[in-house]
This record gives sequence, C-alpha cells and structure tokens, in this order.
Amino acid sequence: MPETRTTEVLQPGVTLTTIVRGAADPADSWTVEVAVPGGSGSPDPDAPPTAIAAREPADRLAQDLTGHGFAARVEDVVTPRVADFAGGSIGFRVRIGGYPVKAGADAQLAQVRAVGFTASTVFTGWDGASTDRGPWVVRVLTVDPTAFRGSLAGDFGPDIERRETTSALAAAAEATAGVNAGFFVLDPVAGAPGDPAGVGVYRGRLLSEAVNGRPSFVFSGDGRHAGVTRNSWTGTVSGGHQKLTLDGLNRVPGLVRNCGGTGDTPTDRPLHDTTCTDPDELIAFTPDYGASTPAGPGVEAVLDEHDRVIAVRSPRGGALAAGTRSVQATGDLVDDLTNMAQPARKLTIASHLTGGRADFVINGGPELVRDGRVHATPNRDGMVRPGDPSFYYGWAAKRNPRTIAGVDGRGRIMLVTVDGRATTSLGLSIAESADLAQALGMRDAINLDGGGSTTMVAHDKVVNTPSDAAGERPVGDAILVLP
Repeated sequence: MPETRTTEVLQPGVTLTTIVRGAADPADSWTVEVAVPGGSGSPDPDAPPTAIAAREPADRLAQDLTGHGFAARVEDVVTPRVADFAGGSIGFRVRIGGYPVKAGADAQLAQVRAVGFTASTVFTGWDGASTDRGPWVVRVLTVDPTAFRGSLAGDFGPDIERRETTSALAAAAEATAGVNAGFFVLDPVAGAPGDPAGVGVYRGRLLSEAVNGRPSFVFSGDGRHAGVTRNSWTGTVSGGHQKLTLDGLNRVPGLVRNCGGTGDTPTDRPLHDTTCTDPDELIAFTPDYGASTPAGPGVEAVLDEHDRVIAVRSPRGGALAAGTRSVQATGDLVDDLTNMAQPARKLTIASHLTGGRADFVINGGPELVRDGRVHATPNRDGMVRPGDPSFYYGWAAKRNPRTIAGVDGRGRIMLVTVDGRATTSLGLSIAESADLAQALGMRDAINLDGGGSTTMVAHDKVVNTPSDAAGERPVGDAILVLP
C-alpha cells in the first residue's frame, strides 16, 4: 500500500510520527443498515432492535423490507479469530443499497424510516474487511528514555468527577503532548461522569479500584519503566474489633461501571460498557473525588488527617476538607459502619492493588500485544457479551477510532491514535489494532478508550481529528508528556 511518514521532534527524546497509509477504495460505499427487531426470535418480546441477529429473523426482516419496495440484502458477519475468541460468523445484518456519497444513502434512509424501520447510514469501509485498502491516519508519540529528560503523568484535572478535554488537561499542565487515557463514566445514571471505569493510580496514589482482572498501562514518571499488567484490588476498613470489606474507591455507591466487583448484579466478571449494581456497598473517598461526596440514603463517616472519626453524616454526602477522607455505607452495611464509627475512634483504611504498583496506572483493555506477539483478549476483558453479538460487532469487530499505549523492546513508550468513523481514515478493529501495535514494534500493548474520546495534542494543538460531531470530547483522564 502507498504510505507516507513524517516525523517531528517535540522535545529531546520525544517524537511525533504521522503515518498516512493506503488510499480510498472504490469498492467501499455508503449503505443503509436496518436494525433487526429484538422481539423476533428473542425470548424477550420487548427486546430492543439489534444490529445483527440470527439468520431467521434477519431473513424475515429482509422479506418485510422487500414487501415495502426496498431491495434488501442479508450479509453474514464473519470476524477473525483473536487470542481468546474464536470469531467466525457472529450473526447477520440487513442492508439496502450502495451509494458513492452519503447523501444518496441518507435519502434512502429517510424512506426506510418513514415506514417505521430503525436504521442508519454506514460506510462499508468501517466493516473491517481484510480486502480494504485504506486510508488510515496513524499518529505515534514515541518517548525514548535514553534521551528523554522530561516527565510523564496521568492526569484527571481538578477532581475525579469532572470531565476535561485532553487539550485542556495538557494546557493546564503545560504539557508538550498527550493523549486521552482510560475508560470513564459518561452518563450520570452510571455514576459520576469522569470517574475512571477501572483502576487509577496517579503519582503513586490509588484513587480508583480495578475492574478485577482487567489490564492496565503502567509507567514511571521519568518514562524509564512502562508495561501492561493485570490488576485486582482489595480494601478494608477496620476500627475497634470490627473489619469491613470495601467495595470501591471514589465512586457512587451501588454503581459499578464495567463491573468486575464482588457480589454485584448481573455479574462479578468484567463486562464492558455495562453498569453493574449493588445496593449494599462500602466506598472510601478522598477530596480528589470532587467538591462533595455523593449524596443519598446511607451513612458517611468523616475522618481527620489522623484517621479519627470527626463526623457521621446521615444521609451521606458533603464536602471533604484537605487532609480528610470518608467512608460511605449503603443498604445492609449502614448499621455496621454506624456501629464502627464512634466519635474520635481511629478507622484504618487498607487498600491493596495486585499486579504491581507504579507512579501511574491507567485502566484499559483489551490487551493487544504480549511479549511481542499479537494477543488480543476481548473475551477475558468483557467485550464479548453473552447473548449480545451486536455489542462485539459494533465495539470490537467494526473499525472505530482507537487509542493505544505500549512499550517496545528498547523500552520506548509509544502512545498512538488512529482516526476513524470517516472516509479519510477508516479506523481499526480490535484485531487490526493488535496487528498495528505489533507492526510498530511494541513488545506489550493495550487498547485505551477510543471512539469519540480518541485525541492527541502536541504543542497546544489537537493534531488528530476527533470523531464526535461536537468536536473534542471531555474525558476522564489523559497521559501527558511534560517538559
């Protein structure tokens, strides 16, 4: 394929390489994708429409569309094998037409919607077909520890619960460059927007618990050490003769984004973009969380700088002064914490992260490369949802904007963005992301948050093209390269 590469030195030991690979493929076109009614062939008659389904309901939808005068086709969605998922045929999609420009597909879409079908326009270059020829726009920040004299940081801004754009985080820290980082809560119904949806260690302080077993990108502040690890977390609070198990750190009690906790519904295993629930939780807070801890039914013990109880709030919620912290209890744990939190009693909060500690630990997933070999793990990391192939189809199998972090055999840290959801850059599937990371020479690599979050900043400018219609998306945290 045709390819161009340009490299710019941003500061000693830091380069930005822009790779434009391939060219527009005339075989790709705009088409109308029609959602398969969820109640058709489903045990749940009220199930929502899905992007792909079994053959029978897809055929039935195509026949219905044909009866309305549309030339519908049924396509088998075949995905590649990855390290922990067999791939193959995962379902069937229903499409109408093929148009060289989006306007033609949009006109067809209006007709399809007018008779009551759920549909959207999509570009076939986003499907992930191995025959596509591009284009792709890849940007690689490389930090070489042999020449780098600056520092690296994971940064969430003024507090955890507020989202900030990558460019705003970079500007506030006077960073030379940066990329968006880990997954985070976006919708308030899933918790506090901006809260890391997984582990978060910042300047050596563990401020967000792990989605147990999921991978993370770890690195030292001087850039000399980096890698990919898998983390689990345990925590306790004890006082008097009692010891209670913590459920989390700095998040809304009862809401566990990406799951992976203990005793939660519907599962304790990682389940991506899913909010598990638990009415009975014990959550520890620091002032890093925000202006006020979450308010609601339950009880909250506030501790001074010596970890002695100075207040008990019920209902829970309120400001935390510098040097203080608190523990909130909900449901069946309210009485236990109330009995423990006697005035002036010292409460000991213990927190342990397995998988190794570092200056910075940023959540992500799936793994992409391990020991120099392609090793994509979407099943283990919760991107394969039982009974919901449409999620894997849209999130992992189709091409999307991606952000990747890794380290090569020479110890160089690589932070990569790939633009997507456009005709000028198709994006990557998870399998393709793993191939790219290996092709760039990464020894170990991980997928970070992508889609509309994918952003790269250099010298106070956003250098990639974020895919959200509104422009750059506020995120939970960023990885920054500092002078």
